[in-house]
Amino acid sequence: MNLGSTFAISASGLHAQRMRMDLIAANLANANSTDGPGGGPYRRQDVVLEAVRPGAFDSFLSGEPAGTAVRVKRIAEDSSDPRQVYDPGHPHADESGHVAMPNVNVMSEMVDLMSATRAYEANIAALDATRRVLQAALEIGQG
Repeated sequence: MNLGSTFAISASGLHAQRMRMDLIAANLANANSTDGPGGGPYRRQDVVLEAVRPGAFDSFLSGEPAGTAVRVKRIAEDSSDPRQVYDPGHPHADESGHVAMPNVNVMSEMVDLMSATRAYEANIAALDATRRVLQAALEIGQG
């Protein structure tokens, strides 16, 4: 595996985790939005990621193991039912006084946010380690 692909793999991870964090922030911001786009309560969204092999054929020919990067395959809308909350004074309450609330669980979103943040930090650490290796190689070459 060459260092260029190492940077590409870490960069793909940074992009994927940033997308996860953005969607988690949108989910948290809309946790109480009862009038989402298209009517009805906001629907939780999640990122679907897939593994990709950048330059796998070239790596195979050179005898090097191919690295695996990640990319955002699509943004999925959670299809679970909205939460029903009894609040007869709410403007979106039905005849029985229930309001359809978004299917966003704030605690689960916070756990997902911590996971995405840790994965983002791990990718930054990998980039930094690669940079240090390159810097050391340059110093050896100069000496």
